[in-house]
Amino acid sequence: MKVKFILFIFVLVWITLIIRVFVLAVESNSYYEKLSHSNTIKTEKIAPVRGEITDNKNRPIAINKLGFKIQLKPHLTLKKNEKIFNNELDNLLALLPGLNREDIISTYKKQDSYYNHDFIDIVNFISYNEIMPVYTKLNLRENIKIVSAPKRYYPYGSIAAHTIGYVSRANIKDIKHDNLLKLIGYVGKSGIENFYNTYLQGEAGSKTVKVNANNQVIKQISYEKAQEDRKLVLNIDIKLQKYISSLFKDQAGAVVVMDVEGRVLSASSFPEYDLNTFVSGVSHKEWNKLSTSLDKPFTNKITHGLYPPGSTIKTGLGLVYITNEIGSYWTVDCDAAMPLGKRVFRCWKKSGHKKTGIIKAIRESCDDYFYKGSLLVGIKKMSEGLKRYGLGQKTGIDLPNEFIGTVPSREWKKRKFNKPWYIGETVNTSIGQGNFLVTPIQMAQFTALMATSKLPTPFVAKKIGDTELKPNIQDVLNEEELKKLPIIQKSMYEVCNYPYGTATKYVSSKIKIAGKTGTAQVIGILQDIEDRELEHEMEYYTRSHAWFTTYGPYKNPQYVVLALVEHGGHGGSAAGKIVSSIYDKLIEMGYIKP
Repeated sequence: MKVKFILFIFVLVWITLIIRVFVLAVESNSYYEKLSHSNTIKTEKIAPVRGEITDNKNRPIAINKLGFKIQLKPHLTLKKNEKIFNNELDNLLALLPGLNREDIISTYKKQDSYYNHDFIDIVNFISYNEIMPVYTKLNLRENIKIVSAPKRYYPYGSIAAHTIGYVSRANIKDIKHDNLLKLIGYVGKSGIENFYNTYLQGEAGSKTVKVNANNQVIKQISYEKAQEDRKLVLNIDIKLQKYISSLFKDQAGAVVVMDVEGRVLSASSFPEYDLNTFVSGVSHKEWNKLSTSLDKPFTNKITHGLYPPGSTIKTGLGLVYITNEIGSYWTVDCDAAMPLGKRVFRCWKKSGHKKTGIIKAIRESCDDYFYKGSLLVGIKKMSEGLKRYGLGQKTGIDLPNEFIGTVPSREWKKRKFNKPWYIGETVNTSIGQGNFLVTPIQMAQFTALMATSKLPTPFVAKKIGDTELKPNIQDVLNEEELKKLPIIQKSMYEVCNYPYGTATKYVSSKIKIAGKTGTAQVIGILQDIEDRELEHEMEYYTRSHAWFTTYGPYKNPQYVVLALVEHGGHGGSAAGKIVSSIYDKLIEMGYIKP
């Protein structure tokens, strides 16, 4: 019995060993074959070169500077490799003495770990001219890699900064959203660079090579070219943009030049800042200076600046008025004061405008006409009409994170504050004050509607690759509004050309234009105060914002020119010269035929 048991154990052991040998020799063959393959066949991603951006005359406004980045083999900070690490740094700094040793060590240690087997970026960019004299010596070192790494460059610096936008180092959140950024390293952070980032950055290529045990390439097996250098052409004219920047000088605000079909020829937000500052990383000193400025240089005021529209809204409200209860011939007797409950709503003109109809009300910006008209028409029709004209919603411009503004209404107030609507708020809304907020691009779109009866979608990009973008224009006016729009257009003409027009004495353009001025209060002024402090006597940051929105030529509308001067006071005096100069420049550059 004992002999049988021993034989059984002996046979069992041998069967187990045979099965194990079979598994190792046959079944695991495919696994080890794959493992062997991965050790000898290596696939690398090829980073695409970011596409350039040009203006409408093919002048480059965002390009790539030729350069390289330097990478160092991982795990050199381990104790056994410290000598190699220091030796590599000594050699590197001897060849490129302009580099900072402490910065390189800090950068390397942040990325070095047991789990990282990729070469580590220690110098993100070094120019072609700087690297070429030492390229061969560095390239022979097995612990160092020299990799092509173009750097974004903006030839015009701060010009059109908010519209063009900039690229900078991709963060963890960016990479999580788009894994390609781990390879590229940079991403569009604002403006056109951000909105069209996916197109501009392209798609990675790849190459598969066979390497030996020393990681040396023996043979290239396959190669797939990166989809790169995708060009983007804008409607922007950078020379016009530069000219407008010179007009604005040290003022804060915004300027929009757009054709009546929506092509944005110039979009300026002031103050501007140098885009190149942000590509490699802005200093703490510069960041603090920009971020704490009361003029908000980081805000793209074209799409993110929210301002009360002031009297610029009277053209649209005038159209609502004359196509509803009060008609085209309704008049008021403006004596500069309208009592309502315990309040008195005053017109800006102390002596009043006397008998006033729609044309005079817009031409001379009579508040009393709009106060009394609002009580007859009501906030519901006022709000609905203005929203249909494009306010209180995104214009659809191809810039990121556009704000929608606010067209006040009963429903809006109930939803936002859970409070009832008061009649005084209707009166405030009629002159573009209170909770009424718009962006400059909304007002430019709104002005195009007043000029042509069509509501265009503003667009900055002209061509994406070989595809030219087409205008998107909507018909939003009803039959009665179309019939009576010429009354509003005549009023806007008289604003700029009639002896009592609010902009007449400030307009000097070589062509006849039409428009509307506006004053947007920064601080509230009690309506029962008869003698108001003059704008130029007020502290700068308490002065009203100045609007002047126009279109021209009057008889054949081609372009909208809008200027907003923050704390500028009166729209005509603050912006009239700027707008007139822009129209003259459009003539000089051939955009408008006089």
